[in-house]
Amino acid sequence: MKKFSVSSYAAASDLLSGRIILITGAGDGIGRAVAIAVARYGATAVLTGRNINSLETTYDKVVGETGSEAVICPLDLEHAKDSDYLELKNRIEVEFGTLDGLVNNAAILGDRMPLNQYKSELWEKVLRTNLTAQFQLTRSLMPLLEQSTHGGSIIFTTSGAGQSSRAFWGAYAVSKCAVEGLMRGWAAEQENLGELRINAINPGATRTAMRAKAYPAENPSDLKTADQIIWAYLYLLGNDSLGVNGKTIHAQQ
Repeated sequence: MKKFSVSSYAAASDLLSGRIILITGAGDGIGRAVAIAVARYGATAVLTGRNINSLETTYDKVVGETGSEAVICPLDLEHAKDSDYLELKNRIEVEFGTLDGLVNNAAILGDRMPLNQYKSELWEKVLRTNLTAQFQLTRSLMPLLEQSTHGGSIIFTTSGAGQSSRAFWGAYAVSKCAVEGLMRGWAAEQENLGELRINAINPGATRTAMRAKAYPAENPSDLKTADQIIWAYLYLLGNDSLGVNGKTIHAQQ
């Protein structure tokens, strides 16, 4: 694996020129920052999420800040069915013919409480959104990613809560541990089959709405912004990471 650090990586201005990259949870936070960044470096951003108003705000920011176009594809991961993923795959295939990058970013926090008090309905909602839907979406889009002439890249967004068994983080921590396992297993299956690679990013403590919900007493000004950790995503989406597969990058280490 090539040596990589957020503080030293410098992306070429045309790093993602001509690429099609889909970002889940693109309506705010890290997802919005990734969408703007990939557009700035030449890609067409496909924006997915459940809140159309938020996606439209991201679309306006992409166009306004980069001059590039973007595509809005609403998708509610909690309730999506196989037919919804197939419809999305078919739309991308018709409009673009291929897909070069998939950033699985969307997630929900759930409640922070002891597991023996956790409600079954919330457990199922968090695991469906944070894990099962990401598997279904990635599986559906895999044929397009394998056709990429740029070397396709799949990124799962993990968390410090997914690096160890953290008390009182409930279904969220379990889902992120499982995402790590999903990434590693899928990457191992993909090894030596082509240039498509599958990796994960742990953003670290980042100034987002989810972080504020998890740590309400924390001073957000003490945290890095999403823009400050975006280089990890650019690295894994561009050709500088060809051959990097099955790794978790810690964006603030």
